[in-house]
Amino acid sequence: MKLLHRIGYYLGGFSIGLIILAFFLNGKKVSCDYGPEARVLKNINSKKLQIPTDIEADFKKHNIDSLEISNVLKYANIQFSKSDTRKEPCGIYYLENTSDSAKMDIKIENCDSLATITEIIWK
Repeated sequence: MKLLHRIGYYLGGFSIGLIILAFFLNGKKVSCDYGPEARVLKNINSKKLQIPTDIEADFKKHNIDSLEISNVLKYANIQFSKSDTRKEPCGIYYLENTSDSAKMDIKIENCDSLATITEIIWK
């Protein structure tokens, strides 16, 4: 069998496989969170968020709404050098904001069933 025929069969099978895969995964909430930063952000966003009253008052003072907080928690960069990930019983993570709308960084305590904002660092 010639090399050109082999490449043709390979590309044909590969394209059929891609079409079948796209058909099965279409409309499903599938994500590929393999990096440590993406896994931590997905873990934090899957839990109930608790905001203490003093921090909530600070948000109101700076006109920060819940949508901006959720965007920070979804798209932030985690600074592992400033975080204490091995702290028992709950790790503390430093989330660096990437959006321009809210000039703040957040320290969040990530427990088993609850994520609590512990500190706001205003830029």
